[in-house]
Amino acid sequence: MSRSAELRLMTKIARLYYEQGLRQQAITDRLSIHQSTISRLLKRARSEGVVRISVAIPNGVFTEMEQALEERYGIQEAVVVDTLNHEENIARDLGTAAAFWIETRLKPGMVIGISSWSRSLIAMLDSLHQNDQGRDGTVVQILGGVGNTGSQYHANRLAHDLASRIKATPILLQAPAVVATAGARDVLSRDPAVKVVSNLFKKLDVALVGVGAVQPSSLLASSGNVFSVAELKKMQALGAVGDICLRFFDAQGAPIKSTLMDRVIGIDLPTLKKAKTVVGIAGGGRKLPAIHAALLGGWINVLITDRHTAEQLLSHKDKA
Repeated sequence: MSRSAELRLMTKIARLYYEQGLRQQAITDRLSIHQSTISRLLKRARSEGVVRISVAIPNGVFTEMEQALEERYGIQEAVVVDTLNHEENIARDLGTAAAFWIETRLKPGMVIGISSWSRSLIAMLDSLHQNDQGRDGTVVQILGGVGNTGSQYHANRLAHDLASRIKATPILLQAPAVVATAGARDVLSRDPAVKVVSNLFKKLDVALVGVGAVQPSSLLASSGNVFSVAELKKMQALGAVGDICLRFFDAQGAPIKSTLMDRVIGIDLPTLKKAKTVVGIAGGGRKLPAIHAALLGGWINVLITDRHTAEQLLSHKDKA
């Protein structure tokens, strides 16, 4: 076949396939050409520029930025949301994105961990549609949810309502997130109901967590599950820049070694890291150092964040 004849046939096949929407078998039947030849010429049409395919990216969609985050930090997935650079807006819009992520990623029978005291996670529930993606599965509270009246409702609501929305079984961690002494933590940890929950920490398929700055959010502070101002200053003196489930880490993501961690009832970072997927839902300038450190430490492998934070993560001078 001459070059001109080949180009003519290649173009005809490409038009039938891409413009008229015919399947390869239909083209085979129409032109009496073997399907392997159709497939080969379609591939050459693309490689030689006869066919050029482009994706028009709508406003407010940041797939290139998401790919850049995935490549730089070595994570499974990044979701970048366009939102106003204000904490309330960020929490609401990240929650909406997280709800969609759940609706499209969860499978029946999964063990799903969820943290407490996160506005973004609460906003996620507000956007989550009823579905049966979690049927035959379990939603496990991975940080103590007992706290002051009102705020305790928010903590327990996260696990209970998520389970209800996805037709899973909720298992609550009926203990405070922070207790007064390591001895008190040990006593509560031996409680049979608490042990049932903590045993599930090692079986998580998905964990949904917030990423916190050293200074607690107003929601966490109101719960009473916080360290004192003096204790937080000690954490900062040790290099702490943020936390996940009240487990603090430094700017490189290394866990902070402190006796304060012996007073936390909830999942620890090494156990969290063993989950197949750890989704960090966080954004905003106040949390930027914590999010960056969480990525460097490998404590999360899916990040749902806002555009402004994503831009700063990509321009951060420290290499991932």
